[in-house]
Amino acid sequence: MSNLREPLALARLFREGRRYWASEDGQAHWRAERACLGPVCESLHGGHSLELGMGPSLTDMSPIRHNLRWAPTVELTETSSTLVCPLDALALPDECLHLVIVHHLLEVVEEPHKLLQEAARVTADDGCLIVLGWMPLGITGLGRLSPWRRERLPWRGHWRTPSKLNDWLAFVDFRIERVDYCGFHLPGSLPNNAALETLGRRHNVPLGDSYVIRARRRTRLAQSQKPRLNIQGTLGGGALGHATRVGTPAPEPSRRTTEVEGQ
Repeated sequence: MSNLREPLALARLFREGRRYWASEDGQAHWRAERACLGPVCESLHGGHSLELGMGPSLTDMSPIRHNLRWAPTVELTETSSTLVCPLDALALPDECLHLVIVHHLLEVVEEPHKLLQEAARVTADDGCLIVLGWMPLGITGLGRLSPWRRERLPWRGHWRTPSKLNDWLAFVDFRIERVDYCGFHLPGSLPNNAALETLGRRHNVPLGDSYVIRARRRTRLAQSQKPRLNIQGTLGGGALGHATRVGTPAPEPSRRTTEVEGQ
């Protein structure tokens, strides 16, 4: 059984993640990521959003006011709008969310492909899927050269480049619109130097500690041919209505066919 479906294993990871994001280093990275994500969130509209991660909320600046969070167990929930379920089986219908954020989870879960598939499944056609990850070429990434660090967050797990995730997103029918880098700092310091952060983000240098991927669903060729449900009648025999396809009407039967049927 995978770690995605083991509540206890996910709960341990979740608690460890909370401790990291509450630390001085975690808070500095969270502020840098929130500042980078802000312009994206401010431009989005819709009814619902979902954050999949272990840190504090990143979307309080978004016009989308119904923000769902995720937790592996009921005991770890912080708000009433929290989704408690396995990461590979989100308890939501298809394409119901206008914003989905996956925050530093693809590095540490055992089956990241399934997590990404679920995140893509619940993102609406006109919605936005955002993935935040650790950049292997950043200063923090260089710290992974020390073996003992790889047992702790944030260095634990498999760090992947945006190029690698581009292939994964294409598999779930999404395309990357933009990649932004953030969390710029010198070795031995925290990413709280405003001048360095501004310079790095202005030129979008791929040397920040974190990247923010913004992706959307690819255009569906058959979208204009999707069936529409036409509800007719009252609570009588036609209460459930019937499905009709919008498009070229079916050809009328030929005269010869009508004559044969009338015989």
